[in-house]
Amino acid sequence: MTLYDSIGSDYNSTRKPDSRIVEQLINLLELPTGSIVADVGAGTGNYSYALANLGYQVIAIEPSQVMQRQRQHHPQISWISAVAEQIPLPDNAVDGVLVMLALHHINGINLAIAEINRISRTGKIVIFAFEQSKIPDFWLTEYFPGFINDTLNTFPSTHELAQIIKNITHQTVDIIPFLLPTDLSDLFAASGWCRPEIYLDSQVRHGISTFAKISVNELNSGLKRLKTDIDHGIWHQKYGHLLEQKHYDAGYRILVTR
Repeated sequence: MTLYDSIGSDYNSTRKPDSRIVEQLINLLELPTGSIVADVGAGTGNYSYALANLGYQVIAIEPSQVMQRQRQHHPQISWISAVAEQIPLPDNAVDGVLVMLALHHINGINLAIAEINRISRTGKIVIFAFEQSKIPDFWLTEYFPGFINDTLNTFPSTHELAQIIKNITHQTVDIIPFLLPTDLSDLFAASGWCRPEIYLDSQVRHGISTFAKISVNELNSGLKRLKTDIDHGIWHQKYGHLLEQKHYDAGYRILVTR
């Protein structure tokens, strides 16, 4: 059973595709509309749906039935229940591959990258990931220090990941920072960098896997301290300077083959 079988029952309520992310992913895929794109680790298919609405044929690959049951049906999306390490598609089956914040849920990254490369006819691979070394800099870890160990243990370094991709695909791999805007619609872990109150919402936390992994004691203690700091202006004293920024580098990175 995948982690999201237990925590992802209302995933779509807070994990809506952000149009700015979609635009950058499409620009990096460099594929004409009508092309076939595999969305590996598709979850509920929120980004699959966004690509399909823009004219792409999408094969959504996802092992969790809980996540799949929340999918929106679309005539240009087909679904496969499978893990990234064993994709039941023939060689060169798709024109390009997208992996959107899913690599940290994959056990065998080398095998998964080999499978992704095998099914990509053009060799085009776009991966939205996270640079784990940035996590200690994020203020949320003051309240929930378990985020640090979980991130370091589950996210590979983007430079290590780029080397793995290069070794397997024999292509150049670019690493492109994605700076977070103030109003992300996809409420992943650092989306509240200037909106601390969103983490007090259990619905938001249920869409962020790390919250399910920290202990109940740490969760309750962190929530209590965060609410107190927000209510008494302490958070603003420490981190209010962030409210003056239009973008924030939380560590999100897009890796793309060239």
